[in-house]
Amino acid sequence: MPKPQEAWSSKLGVILAVAGSAVGLGNFLRFPGLAAQYGGGAFMIAYFVSLLVIGFPIGWCEWGLGRYGGRYGFHSTPGIFYALLKNRWAKYLGVIGFIVPVMIYMYYVYVEAWCLGYALNAATGNLSKPGMNYSEFFSRYTGAGVDGIALHFGLYDVGIFVVIVYALNFYFIFKGISKGIEAVCKYAMPALIAIALIVLVRVLTLGTPDPAKPAQSVLNGLGFMWNPGDVWTGLKNPQLWLAASGQIFFSLSVGFGVIITYSSYLTKKDDVVLSGLTASAANEFCEVGLGGLITVPAAFVFLGAAGIIGQGTFSLGFNVLPEVFARMPGGQLFATIFFILLFLAAITSSLSMLQPGIAFLEEGLGINRRASVALLGLITAVGTLFVWYFSKNLKALDTIDFWVGTLMIFIQATILIIIFGWRVGIDKGWEEMHLGADIRVPSFFKPVIRYLTPGFLLTIFALFILKNVFGWNFAWGDAARFEPTGYVKDLVGPSHDLVARLSVALVAVMTIFSVVLVQIAGKNWESKPLKEEDR
Repeated sequence: MPKPQEAWSSKLGVILAVAGSAVGLGNFLRFPGLAAQYGGGAFMIAYFVSLLVIGFPIGWCEWGLGRYGGRYGFHSTPGIFYALLKNRWAKYLGVIGFIVPVMIYMYYVYVEAWCLGYALNAATGNLSKPGMNYSEFFSRYTGAGVDGIALHFGLYDVGIFVVIVYALNFYFIFKGISKGIEAVCKYAMPALIAIALIVLVRVLTLGTPDPAKPAQSVLNGLGFMWNPGDVWTGLKNPQLWLAASGQIFFSLSVGFGVIITYSSYLTKKDDVVLSGLTASAANEFCEVGLGGLITVPAAFVFLGAAGIIGQGTFSLGFNVLPEVFARMPGGQLFATIFFILLFLAAITSSLSMLQPGIAFLEEGLGINRRASVALLGLITAVGTLFVWYFSKNLKALDTIDFWVGTLMIFIQATILIIIFGWRVGIDKGWEEMHLGADIRVPSFFKPVIRYLTPGFLLTIFALFILKNVFGWNFAWGDAARFEPTGYVKDLVGPSHDLVARLSVALVAVMTIFSVVLVQIAGKNWESKPLKEEDR
């Protein structure tokens, strides 16, 4: 197995890289939409409970396991699990850590291209034309109206931006950890925060744009987002807890296989406790302090509550906000920099999704950086072309996101926390996590990691399956109803959807392919003795 001489150049670099992997489109679009949908106060209580019970604990466990496995020369989830558990079957527990980031990248890079394309369209005035129908523009631009319609490569078409974004991602990932990922995040993260602050100041100074509608003010917009409402009723809603915990996964990138790979390039003298906490805090600042104060209040002052309620992540970001900016004084400028902000958030995340795949291919197959980049580029290109072509109703994207970007992440996070608390052992894991630590994790997190976090995860996962697969309405007794959801109906029965079936088939093929790669890697690893390096 080759020994890649990869390393972070500074503590700040790895913190910004991990924060960059976490700060993405969900911070500025998904989080505000969920908070508004479920009532600010109740949602935020569930959100911060989930942050304490699953966000911080899983994050610290990933940092600790990754650095520990890195001392054996492994930088991928399959390799790290194999080294730490010292069992030939342990590597298969890490296969999801390869599948998840690689398959999420396949569709995430497509959305990333939308952001860059929208920035150009905003800068040239294409998004602020009189009488513009933003839903029609989004449908045509992204291909959500008809399969294959987005396969165009004009200056203002999404195709050229897919190529540009793809090339940028693989150029920087080829440059490596310090010269690629770290270099990008050192510039992109400060730029992202600076742009967000500029947009935030503009939003908070909008006042009441239309005197004829005094209720649509910035203060009322903030109230719509943050007023507590009926907190108790909200907290009794299982769907709220599903949404809040799911947002923590998306927000902090826990369970993706990214943090465990990034931390594997650290030495035992490098802090992981404070670094993990700092990276999480940076993400929370971007999500709660910036995203939560920009998107919904801006939409509220121009469109009112009716323009926000029921809007999904993509609709809010690419239908509602362009219309908001078009009505805003100086809106063309602010629309341009806002979509640049989304692009910067997206590229720091997409780069992080490539590194686990690169690390696994290099250490598992014994190939060099050029070959691993080429192979991963080919694999992900097939998936991206699939999502790009089967774009009607974004069906392929949504299906893969559900089965991989949601379901598998829950499974991987549960595996991570159980390995740390029960197989490595809470005492050994705790000792490992605090090597070189600048601060100590409060001791009450020991039982949290060992008992509460796994129990919380399993409960949420069970509710998730009951709701999103079996269609339970969360009622009891005679009022209880179970009706398979669209994700199931798309696959079986007379109303099945061909694209959904093809998407699940792609996930199945990718899973089988990944298992075969892990099996080949295992033979290579088993031919050499495990040896912990003193670094």
